[in-house]
Amino acid sequence: MSATPIPRTLYMALTGARNLSVIETPPASRRPIKTIVKNYDDALVTEVIQKELRRGGQVFYVHNRVQTIDTVATRLRKLLPGASIAVGRGQMKEKELEQIMLEFIDNRYQVLVCTTIIESGIDLPNCNTIIIESADRFGLSQLYQLRGRVGRFKHQAYAYLLLHRHTRLLDVARKRLHAIRQHNQLGAGFRIAMRDLELRGAGNLLGAQQSGHIVGVGFELYCQLIRQSVARLKGEASAETIRASVKLDFIYQGERKSAPSQGYQTGYTILKNEELDKNTCPPLEARIPTHYIKETRLRIDFYRKLAMSASVSEIKQLTSELTDRFGPLPKQVKALLCITKIRCLAEHKNILIVETEGNRLKCQRNHRRNDDYIMLGNRFPRLTTKKPLLRLDEIVLFLRNLPN
Repeated sequence: MSATPIPRTLYMALTGARNLSVIETPPASRRPIKTIVKNYDDALVTEVIQKELRRGGQVFYVHNRVQTIDTVATRLRKLLPGASIAVGRGQMKEKELEQIMLEFIDNRYQVLVCTTIIESGIDLPNCNTIIIESADRFGLSQLYQLRGRVGRFKHQAYAYLLLHRHTRLLDVARKRLHAIRQHNQLGAGFRIAMRDLELRGAGNLLGAQQSGHIVGVGFELYCQLIRQSVARLKGEASAETIRASVKLDFIYQGERKSAPSQGYQTGYTILKNEELDKNTCPPLEARIPTHYIKETRLRIDFYRKLAMSASVSEIKQLTSELTDRFGPLPKQVKALLCITKIRCLAEHKNILIVETEGNRLKCQRNHRRNDDYIMLGNRFPRLTTKKPLLRLDEIVLFLRNLPN
């Protein structure tokens, strides 16, 4: 997968339809390839090639246009009069191309101007710089494959992605270039494949219309539904897992945008400050504050992990990970973890809705019947504490003690 990141194959593995193995251990002495994105400039090209030639190396210059590749080679010969330059492309005769490649391997040529014909099956330890012209026209997997042609030995390798100044980058091309520049560490193939999956999509899984309207339900929920269907076909118990809804009127889920004087939005309504009696604590926010995890990508990643959690043991692992990486948990994070724990327990107890109205706890088992609530005698269970975190612990304890 690290050598050929194919979104559809990766997607089928993530949904459970195929098995996936990841090997992230690089060969001994291998170094990450430094990736540089620049505008095309003759002086830059000359400097980069001369730098590689001074240390006795060779250079790939990728120009993926057969009609103009000879013109590019002529221009490079003018810029580098002392360098030996050859051209390699797929439309050459087989013996001619073979001869050029053998001579390049024997170090008779210092620069090979070529098309993407080199993107697979080439392993030249002495070639440690690659220049890719018009890099915005290549796909992410292509760029990753081309970059992998250099850095095959212990020497530091460089990949230059050049853009023409007059080119207007499309948004998706800008994302591809950002991804290939960002993921330049050893063993980055899996992350590149994941990003390629996000950018290109998974395509149809089992037929022309099988995937449906993914945008309408969101990619995470779509993957969850596919995993559930795969589990059902395999006869696994997890196929019958329901998705519980948690609505608590003493918890505000998300960041509060309004000023404190305007009240607090809870699971049901907005409580004005004057409506909060002396014995009631203000609703507690359940979220990951920016001062706790400053990087947006990491916060989103932990939100995703919490959303995909299916057991209390997974919540414990996430709690340990958060504490270890970011320190003691703020109240907001504790509340978020407790709510996730309540959802997981409710799903294991076959409860569809957990909600509160004041001190009343309402747990609904069957959505087909509006009166299918868990009762203690003839009334709803009551919460005895006032503080939000203690109330959450009460609900967790109540769900734990319920029979399956």
